[in-house]
Amino acid sequence: MNLPVYLYGHPVLRQMGGDITPEYPNLSTLIENMWETMYNSEGIGLAAPQIGLPIRLFVIDADPMGDDYPECRGFKKVFINAHIVQHGEEQVSESEGCLSIPGIQESVRRPNSITIEYVDEHFAAHRETYEGFAARVIQHEYDHIDGVLFVDHISSIRKQLIKSKLMNIAKGKVRTHYRVVAASAKK
Repeated sequence: MNLPVYLYGHPVLRQMGGDITPEYPNLSTLIENMWETMYNSEGIGLAAPQIGLPIRLFVIDADPMGDDYPECRGFKKVFINAHIVQHGEEQVSESEGCLSIPGIQESVRRPNSITIEYVDEHFAAHRETYEGFAARVIQHEYDHIDGVLFVDHISSIRKQLIKSKLMNIAKGKVRTHYRVVAASAKK
Protein backbone atom coordinates (compact mmCIF):
# COMPACT_ATOMS: atom_id res chain seq x y z
CA MET A 1 0.00 0.00 0.00
CA ASN A 2 1.29 3.40 -0.99
CA LEU A 3 1.23 5.50 2.20
CA PRO A 4 1.20 9.30 2.48
CA VAL A 5 4.45 11.06 3.41
CA TYR A 6 4.29 13.44 6.39
CA LEU A 7 5.55 16.92 5.59
CA TYR A 8 7.85 19.34 7.39
CA GLY A 9 6.21 20.84 10.46
CA HIS A 10 4.30 17.71 11.46
CA PRO A 11 5.13 16.83 15.10
CA VAL A 12 5.81 13.14 14.35
CA LEU A 13 8.92 14.20 12.42
CA ARG A 14 10.40 15.62 15.63
CA GLN A 15 9.76 12.60 17.86
CA MET A 16 12.55 10.27 18.95
CA GLY A 17 11.78 6.85 17.50
CA GLY A 18 11.39 3.93 19.87
CA ASP A 19 12.94 0.48 19.41
CA ILE A 20 10.62 -2.29 18.26
CA THR A 21 10.51 -6.07 18.78
CA PRO A 22 9.87 -8.88 16.29
CA GLU A 23 6.29 -8.89 17.59
CA TYR A 24 5.64 -5.38 16.24
CA PRO A 25 2.17 -5.65 14.61
CA ASN A 26 2.24 -6.43 10.86
CA LEU A 27 5.95 -5.59 10.57
CA SER A 28 6.52 -7.36 7.25
CA THR A 29 3.49 -5.60 5.73
CA LEU A 30 4.73 -2.27 7.09
CA ILE A 31 8.15 -2.81 5.49
CA GLU A 32 6.53 -3.76 2.15
CA ASN A 33 4.38 -0.61 2.35
CA MET A 34 7.45 1.50 3.09
CA TRP A 35 9.26 0.12 0.02
CA GLU A 36 6.20 0.81 -2.14
CA THR A 37 5.81 4.33 -0.75
CA MET A 38 9.50 5.10 -1.23
CA TYR A 39 9.53 3.85 -4.83
CA ASN A 40 6.28 5.65 -5.74
CA SER A 41 7.72 8.85 -4.25
CA GLU A 42 10.97 8.35 -6.20
CA GLY A 43 13.06 8.38 -3.03
CA ILE A 44 16.11 6.32 -2.13
CA GLY A 45 15.27 6.12 1.58
CA LEU A 46 12.26 6.34 3.85
CA ALA A 47 12.03 6.37 7.64
CA ALA A 48 9.00 5.33 9.68
CA PRO A 49 8.43 8.86 11.11
CA GLN A 50 7.91 10.03 7.52
CA ILE A 51 4.81 7.83 7.37
CA GLY A 52 3.64 8.85 10.82
CA LEU A 53 5.23 6.15 13.00
CA PRO A 54 7.72 7.20 15.71
CA ILE A 55 9.72 3.95 15.61
CA ARG A 56 13.37 3.13 14.77
CA LEU A 57 12.85 1.72 11.28
CA PHE A 58 14.06 2.90 7.90
CA VAL A 59 14.56 1.43 4.44
CA ILE A 60 17.17 2.37 1.85
CA ASP A 61 17.64 1.47 -1.80
CA ALA A 62 20.53 3.62 -2.99
CA ASP A 63 21.23 1.49 -6.08
CA PRO A 64 19.90 4.22 -8.44
CA MET A 65 22.84 6.36 -7.26
CA GLY A 66 25.34 3.62 -8.17
CA ASP A 67 26.55 5.19 -11.41
CA ASP A 68 27.70 8.32 -9.57
CA TYR A 69 28.58 6.63 -6.27
CA PRO A 70 29.91 3.05 -6.70
CA GLU A 71 29.46 2.34 -2.96
CA CYS A 72 25.69 2.56 -3.56
CA ARG A 73 25.53 -0.23 -6.18
CA GLY A 74 23.26 -2.97 -4.89
CA PHE A 75 22.77 -1.15 -1.57
CA LYS A 76 19.23 -2.09 -0.50
CA LYS A 77 18.56 -2.72 3.21
CA VAL A 78 16.11 -2.54 6.07
CA PHE A 79 17.44 -0.96 9.27
CA ILE A 80 15.59 -1.65 12.54
CA ASN A 81 16.60 -0.30 15.97
CA ALA A 82 19.64 1.33 14.39
CA HIS A 83 22.28 3.14 16.41
CA ILE A 84 25.32 4.86 14.90
CA VAL A 85 28.21 3.90 17.17
CA GLN A 86 31.05 5.73 15.43
CA HIS A 87 31.49 8.71 13.10
CA GLY A 88 34.57 9.21 10.95
CA GLU A 89 36.58 12.39 11.40
CA GLU A 90 36.50 13.54 7.76
CA GLN A 91 33.50 15.78 6.98
CA VAL A 92 32.06 16.18 3.48
CA SER A 93 29.39 18.55 2.11
CA GLU A 94 26.82 17.32 -0.41
CA SER A 95 23.40 18.46 -1.53
CA GLU A 96 20.48 16.70 0.17
CA GLY A 97 16.75 16.67 -0.34
CA CYS A 98 13.92 14.93 1.49
CA LEU A 99 10.47 13.56 0.65
CA SER A 100 9.17 15.36 3.77
CA ILE A 101 10.63 18.67 2.57
CA PRO A 102 9.78 18.65 -1.15
CA GLY A 103 11.35 21.17 -3.49
CA ILE A 104 14.22 22.11 -1.18
CA GLN A 105 17.80 20.96 -1.52
CA GLU A 106 20.64 22.24 0.62
CA SER A 107 24.29 21.45 1.12
CA VAL A 108 24.77 19.42 4.33
CA ARG A 109 28.09 18.66 6.01
CA ARG A 110 28.31 15.12 7.43
CA PRO A 111 30.97 12.59 8.42
CA ASN A 112 32.20 10.65 5.37
CA SER A 113 32.11 7.34 7.26
CA ILE A 114 30.03 5.74 10.01
CA THR A 115 29.72 2.48 11.88
CA ILE A 116 26.16 1.44 12.62
CA GLU A 117 24.57 -1.36 14.63
CA TYR A 118 21.07 -2.53 13.70
CA VAL A 119 18.88 -5.54 13.12
CA ASP A 120 17.42 -6.43 9.74
CA GLU A 121 13.87 -7.47 8.91
CA HIS A 122 14.62 -10.97 10.31
CA PHE A 123 16.03 -9.41 13.49
CA ALA A 124 19.53 -10.64 12.70
CA ALA A 125 22.09 -8.30 14.30
CA HIS A 126 24.59 -6.36 12.16
CA ARG A 127 27.52 -4.03 12.79
CA GLU A 128 28.72 -2.41 9.58
CA THR A 129 30.87 0.47 8.42
CA TYR A 130 29.86 2.62 5.46
CA GLU A 131 31.64 5.37 3.57
CA GLY A 132 30.84 8.04 1.02
CA PHE A 133 27.33 8.59 -0.26
CA ALA A 134 26.06 5.34 1.30
CA ALA A 135 27.08 6.71 4.73
CA ARG A 136 25.32 10.00 3.90
CA VAL A 137 22.04 8.29 2.98
CA ILE A 138 22.13 6.23 6.19
CA GLN A 139 22.81 9.34 8.29
CA HIS A 140 19.94 11.21 6.61
CA GLU A 141 17.45 8.41 7.36
CA TYR A 142 18.96 7.83 10.81
CA ASP A 143 18.37 11.49 11.63
CA HIS A 144 14.64 10.93 10.97
CA ILE A 145 14.42 8.26 13.68
CA ASP A 146 16.08 10.71 16.07
CA GLY A 147 13.62 13.51 15.21
CA VAL A 148 16.18 15.48 13.17
CA LEU A 149 15.75 16.87 9.63
CA PHE A 150 18.46 17.76 7.14
CA VAL A 151 17.57 21.47 7.39
CA ASP A 152 18.67 21.30 11.04
CA HIS A 153 22.24 20.92 9.73
CA ILE A 154 22.31 24.07 7.60
CA SER A 155 23.42 27.54 8.66
CA SER A 156 21.00 29.97 10.25
CA ILE A 157 21.44 32.26 7.24
CA ARG A 158 20.35 29.47 4.85
CA LYS A 159 17.41 28.64 7.15
CA GLN A 160 16.30 32.28 7.01
CA LEU A 161 16.47 32.22 3.20
CA ILE A 162 14.22 29.14 2.95
CA LYS A 163 11.93 29.97 5.88
CA SER A 164 8.94 30.97 3.72
CA LYS A 165 9.29 27.79 1.64
CA LEU A 166 9.34 25.70 4.83
CA MET A 167 6.25 27.48 6.15
CA ASN A 168 4.42 26.80 2.89
CA ILE A 169 5.34 23.12 3.12
CA ALA A 170 4.06 23.01 6.71
CA LYS A 171 0.77 24.50 5.50
CA GLY A 172 0.53 21.94 2.70
CA LYS A 173 1.09 24.58 0.02
CA VAL A 174 3.37 22.38 -2.04
CA ARG A 175 2.98 20.23 -5.13
CA THR A 176 4.18 16.65 -5.12
CA HIS A 177 3.44 13.64 -7.29
CA TYR A 178 2.98 11.54 -4.14
CA ARG A 179 0.42 11.59 -1.32
CA VAL A 180 1.27 13.79 1.65
CA VAL A 181 0.04 14.78 5.11
CA ALA A 182 0.64 18.43 5.98
CA ALA A 183 1.51 19.67 9.46
CA SER A 184 -1.87 21.39 9.55
CA ALA A 185 -3.43 17.89 9.49
CA LYS A 186 -1.95 16.88 12.87
CA LYS A 187 -2.75 13.33 13.90
